[in-house]
Amino acid sequence: MAKQYLLAEGTIDEKDLQELIDWLKTNPWLTLGPVTEEFEAQWARWLGVGHATFVNSGSSANLLMYYTALLSGRLRNKKIVVPAVSWATTVAPAIQLGFEPIMCEADWRTFGLDANHLETLFKAHEPAAVVLVHVLGVPVDLEPVLRLKQRHEFVLMEDACAATGSRYDGRLVGGFGDMSAFSFFFGHHLSTIEGGMVCTDDEDFHDILLQIRSHGWPKNLAPEKEALKARKHGVLEFNRPFTFYYPGFNVRSTDLNARIGLTQMKKIGPVVARRIENHRVYQSRFLEADGFHCQANPRATICSISFAALAASLEHRDRIAAGLGEQGVETRPLGGGSMGRQPFWTERYGVQEFTVADRIHERSFMLPNHPRLGVDDIHSICDTVLAVKPRA
Repeated sequence: MAKQYLLAEGTIDEKDLQELIDWLKTNPWLTLGPVTEEFEAQWARWLGVGHATFVNSGSSANLLMYYTALLSGRLRNKKIVVPAVSWATTVAPAIQLGFEPIMCEADWRTFGLDANHLETLFKAHEPAAVVLVHVLGVPVDLEPVLRLKQRHEFVLMEDACAATGSRYDGRLVGGFGDMSAFSFFFGHHLSTIEGGMVCTDDEDFHDILLQIRSHGWPKNLAPEKEALKARKHGVLEFNRPFTFYYPGFNVRSTDLNARIGLTQMKKIGPVVARRIENHRVYQSRFLEADGFHCQANPRATICSISFAALAASLEHRDRIAAGLGEQGVETRPLGGGSMGRQPFWTERYGVQEFTVADRIHERSFMLPNHPRLGVDDIHSICDTVLAVKPRA
């Protein structure tokens, strides 16, 4: 029987589970508490940002980024640029929170935001915010985006949910925007079962995040900040614990999940290194292959969650998928392809047509990349795919 290659494998191993069991035997505090704060601090130090806020998913992290930008009062309007090639819950908060979403074409090299189209959108709409995605861990070409940010002074949010460990010009992604989101879902670079993190260097953003994560109350603020808010609003002393300054959510995670996160942080170095090496092997094979196109960014170190490539046609992709299935290799299209083709978008705004994003929608496929795979495994998967030639 041929070896089975799953698209994703869990990163929580027996050692992690045993450490969790030993910790649970101490009868610890389980809901959000000191272990969560320790995990947040470790993550912020690793990423090189001032603040990190642990939540129950990467999708919630995206939601809180949008809502924080809205509540901050810094947006000159409610127009926001969203990427065509992304994930549903990267775009959905724009609709849920009443923004005016403007969709941006994908870049042919990175599959992230196309900077030229983004500049055109600014000339036409002057949006107040931009959301970008480092698609599957391949960094967006950030230099032109940051030049536009300097010129137009918009709020920049990075969806780095699939990009833990990726770097642009040597610097970890997730530290370029005003806020960034990461995911710790099963099969991602690190896992807390479910979980996400919102990161920022902006203290005011962080204070809002801490409150809207938990109902809108200020319990996780520094005591002096909570006291100042209570005085400002004339809150009765006895009522202070149950005072709500924002219409918030409850998207907290728990100390149990954070405890898993702390054990995961111990292996972040080898996990990132393995994924980077696997991606390099994929890229070397596909860049030389006729009839295929894959993501690339010469200024980036790519720590991908999966490797993505485009077939020569829809028919070619279908044959590749069939061949992979016969060899026990799991595959999927790249996320949801173009969000401009997804029903949640088209029912509200109509079909959004883009040259590159539509090619990705029709011709993309993903291949496994996780720490349980070595170089020989990657070559074997490549051999299976590249043997399926385009038809003349």
